[in-house]
Amino acid sequence: MTDAPATPRPADLVVGEDGLARPRWAASDPLLRTYYDDEWGMPVRDERGLFERLSLEAFQSGLSWAIILRKRPGFRAAFADFDPDAVAAYAEEDVQRLLQDAAIVRNRAKILATIANAQATVALRSDGGLAQLVWSFQPDATPTPVSYADVPSTSDESRALARALKARGFRFVGPTTAFALMEAVGIVDTHLVGSHRRGSSGVWPA
Repeated sequence: MTDAPATPRPADLVVGEDGLARPRWAASDPLLRTYYDDEWGMPVRDERGLFERLSLEAFQSGLSWAIILRKRPGFRAAFADFDPDAVAAYAEEDVQRLLQDAAIVRNRAKILATIANAQATVALRSDGGLAQLVWSFQPDATPTPVSYADVPSTSDESRALARALKARGFRFVGPTTAFALMEAVGIVDTHLVGSHRRGSSGVWPA
């Protein structure tokens, strides 16, 4: 990896009225801005939190993250606040109920994957648990992106994590989804250099 320039490209960061620099995607929409400021990239190490993030990343596939965030309360209500034990017990009548629920993304394959992933999460408890598995793929170094173009969509670790999850029965967990999960829960820090959130997770230095 080559050293990144010290100064971010102006087009990729926006300085808000509060004087803080954010990527353009997080600068205008209040919901995205709050998510970026308060949550994205902060460490998540508990089972339920990781199951929720994994589920939402899977539902986001092919859609915008803004859609998923706006539907997040609906997802939490539909999937028992992402309690793996509760979701693992869902049956066909629950699938049919969810397919009629306009508060979520009504995609049968993704609904079935979420149930299967809950079952896989429960099964993992006897072998260290979901958090231990996911965090075991933390790399030795994190990207230092200066522009959107510098942010990777996969990595060797995300490809290995995807393989490990699939081997445990998880679905909708390709390398891109696995990398997005790693970004979301702080395993890697892809905040742009110059952003006020760069290095804020405590996992990686700025």
